[in-house]
Amino acid sequence: MERSVSTRLVFSTTEGTKIALAVAAARDPGYTSFRENLTIRAEGSSVPFTEIPEAEGGRIHYFELAEPAEVTVDYSATLAGRAEAPQIEPVDLIRYVRPSRYAESDRLLPTAYAEFGGLHGGDLILAVRDWVAKELSYVSGSSRGTDGAVETLLHRRGVCRDFAHLAIALLRSKDVPARLSAVYAPGLTPMDFHAVAEAYLDGQWHVIDATGLAPRSSMVRISVGRDAADTAFLSTVGGRLTLKTMNVTAVVNGDLPVEDPSRLEVLG
Repeated sequence: MERSVSTRLVFSTTEGTKIALAVAAARDPGYTSFRENLTIRAEGSSVPFTEIPEAEGGRIHYFELAEPAEVTVDYSATLAGRAEAPQIEPVDLIRYVRPSRYAESDRLLPTAYAEFGGLHGGDLILAVRDWVAKELSYVSGSSRGTDGAVETLLHRRGVCRDFAHLAIALLRSKDVPARLSAVYAPGLTPMDFHAVAEAYLDGQWHVIDATGLAPRSSMVRISVGRDAADTAFLSTVGGRLTLKTMNVTAVVNGDLPVEDPSRLEVLG
């Protein structure tokens, strides 16, 4: 499978702004071909940046701007083949079962046991996916950046990250390591960055996308973390910026895979 992805961001900054980007496809081993290009320009001039490795092939691109500027970021990549399953680190099976900022599994423990008390393994993962899909409505712009899984469940609506946070919290409540992946998602409408949950089972991370908006097997990983606090595509670590334009594309060369929500799937 060959997939092509791209991002264009345009934003203005204040004096002394330090910026971290997470828009590059993860450099997972296994791809038969991986071609990419990243350019950053401020007021038309090229800006140097530093690439900082993250977990499982993820990368942050960091740069600093002393003066206020209008910045344009262009990223594109074409990937052929499928990524290998990431290596499982023992610490991940501890880190990803703990409550986190947007996945308050400790507060949802009674709900998880009431709804999924007798389920385990793949049956539990699929049941959580189906339950979140049934209980929540996808409503663009319906949630705030500060909303976590508990708030999402109370309001019964949200966007992709809200669906993912609720699934993550419910799984962690049942002692299943679960995490959030930011991805490019061919077939997604409207096109945007996408967030999905991943649950650990039998040595692999299995994708959960209760929104059902794109086939999981075509998705391309960008970054992973405990929740959305770890996977922001654009953030400042000093100064301030105003996002003006964001264009994201993700396509498959050929037919999109057919999504089967009853099947366990891994990112590749």
